[in-house]
Amino acid sequence: MNQAKPAIDPDRLSYKGSTILTAWKAEREASRNVIRNEGQFYRSSDPQVIELLGGRAASSGYRVTDETAQRVSAVAACIRILGGTIASLPLSIYERTDEGRKKVETPLWYLLNESPSPAWTAATMIEWWTRCNALRGDAVSQIERDRNGQPTGFLQWHPDRVQVETKAGQLHYYFQPKEGKAFGLFADDVLHIPGEGFNGERSLSVIQHAAHQSIGIALAADDFSGKFYKNGASPKHLITTDGKMSTELIDEMKRQYAEKYTGPENVGKPMVLTEGLKIESLSMSAVDAELLESRKYQVIDIARAFGVPPFMIGAQETSTSWGTGIEQQTLGFVKFTLQAYLNRIEQEINRKLFATPKHFVEFNLDGLLRGDSKAESEALRQARGGSQGPGWMTLNEVRRVKNLPPLPADKGGDDVYDPKGNEDAQETPPAAA
Repeated sequence: MNQAKPAIDPDRLSYKGSTILTAWKAEREASRNVIRNEGQFYRSSDPQVIELLGGRAASSGYRVTDETAQRVSAVAACIRILGGTIASLPLSIYERTDEGRKKVETPLWYLLNESPSPAWTAATMIEWWTRCNALRGDAVSQIERDRNGQPTGFLQWHPDRVQVETKAGQLHYYFQPKEGKAFGLFADDVLHIPGEGFNGERSLSVIQHAAHQSIGIALAADDFSGKFYKNGASPKHLITTDGKMSTELIDEMKRQYAEKYTGPENVGKPMVLTEGLKIESLSMSAVDAELLESRKYQVIDIARAFGVPPFMIGAQETSTSWGTGIEQQTLGFVKFTLQAYLNRIEQEINRKLFATPKHFVEFNLDGLLRGDSKAESEALRQARGGSQGPGWMTLNEVRRVKNLPPLPADKGGDDVYDPKGNEDAQETPPAAA
């Protein structure tokens, strides 16, 4: 299954830094009005670098990068919900048999469920994949193998340090470590978890495409709100006089007013006016009020872009048609959002880590029922044949779910309850566990 490493230009490897970026910058100097921002070796979250490489600010004037986007609580909450939920699901390995499938235990299970490398746990690896999908579009991990080609670990790479190229119909990956020379790998030695809009090499970033303007507006609204409350959330004032004031006196009055009467520490201080000055309080303008109200809408809009129900990130005023109860809401979230992420991860692992279709991985969605003891107990009761229906799990399989030791076969531990197929079946199926 493994192939020889791709041939790479020796000059490219011996050059310190990115020859692609260097050549591109030279072209850009010759034609500064042309944006050439596709396939660059380095992408960056630094706003100045984003601007240099052709990045654009949102209409609000705020530049949306992976760093600034995570300052918006709705973005951070969506990434946390998606990554944390997927990371909580066990990833089981199965073998296809004539009877169906059976779960198998291999060293690969430990890499995918516990520790893919000394510095990473499996949960943090999956959360990293999700974060890269949202902020960059693609997640990339290098597959480490032994002499026999068996996976021994997964190294996580920042998308900025990976370039993807198509040559002769195959994907080639070029990695630039923080220290040392660049190197290349074939696709067989790389886990490439794509996001939405994958074009064969790269995917679309949620924050740069679906939520670009919404995040820009949210950044502006957060900035405005912070400055508003910095001034003590006090209304604006209009100071007038019947006399004439010099420019110097007006500037001095504004300075003293800002120094003594604005800011949360000055709220409630009495205001003293002399020289016939009069003050009139101005209510919050409609523009100010709408901007503050827009913060609620931006939460909904950003959640929509990530495919996360707003109520799951704290927008309690929104409603859902997914039914009532945590189980129904979780089921809707799994069907309409998580399943796409799970499918992409499962399929990439299956085609890169197994030599034949005989083995495959699959996320166990039953893990989402953890913490909901009533829903879990009902599901296990039905699996054992509750309410006189046929069962589809043995008692030992149910006990394994609850981390309980198996029962002997002569005590029914390996029996599947079937009220019609077994004349000696009990009137009531055995308890779940």
